[in-house]
Amino acid sequence: MPTVSFEFFPPKSLEGSFRLWDCVNTLAPLAPEWVSVTYGAGGTTRELTREAVATLGKQFGLRVAGHLTCVDASREETLEVARGFKAAGVTDIVALRGDPPKGAKGFVPHPDGFADSVELIAALAQEDFTVRVGCYPDVHPEAASAEADIAWLKRKIDAGASEAISQFFFDADSFLRFRDRCVKAGIDAPIVPGLLPIEDWTKASKFARSCGAYIPDDLAAAFEVALRDDRADLLAIAQAAELADRLVEEGCEHLHFYTLNRPELTRDVCSALGLVPEPALSRVA
Repeated sequence: MPTVSFEFFPPKSLEGSFRLWDCVNTLAPLAPEWVSVTYGAGGTTRELTREAVATLGKQFGLRVAGHLTCVDASREETLEVARGFKAAGVTDIVALRGDPPKGAKGFVPHPDGFADSVELIAALAQEDFTVRVGCYPDVHPEAASAEADIAWLKRKIDAGASEAISQFFFDADSFLRFRDRCVKAGIDAPIVPGLLPIEDWTKASKFARSCGAYIPDDLAAAFEVALRDDRADLLAIAQAAELADRLVEEGCEHLHFYTLNRPELTRDVCSALGLVPEPALSRVA
């Protein structure tokens, strides 16, 4: 039976707060090994992320990882956020370069900031954080090649990261080939598959194209039919459960789910894998 972890994003409104807490209440009984809270493009949710990270740990007793990026902040400002996490009892960080602010053409380091994710990881490792990083089975859109992408991942692991979480993908073989190439390149840290149960095919496929994720033709065709027949949710559960089951058969001991703060599909996929809910860890008063 695999262990699981879940990604949430911080609320930006009262309605968003209720959605986040409903999401955590639904998924916490599945006893995730850890959960993470994202960091908006350009650091736009910096304070919201810090507040959500602290609250999830305190109210639910969960092991929480805060996302942290290099974007639009000095080294000291970035490390101040990290130390704020630690003051709240959080010692896990998902370290990412981060997307540039909306409207920017590309990533430009802050004049006094970290030049890239490798520098950020090295600094966090020196602060005694457990650092996880991102990786890309279908190759990062900015990478010169698949080999260069893996070489960059090895630099991140060598800088102090303990684990890599993959971008979502729809084809198990894409991930498995990537994992084999990582081993061949000398990467010995765990490579964890990231799964996105498809809540909205139109949005998911658009996002996949923007980040270079391969969309199998048969999957696209199946969703066209399912949407027409009002069976998209059933297909989404079946697709994600089948993908997860294949990965477990191939030796993946941990699965990371991108929940988009909508827990039902993730819960149902975990149920299909045989994960049995435990009594809720806590409830928000």
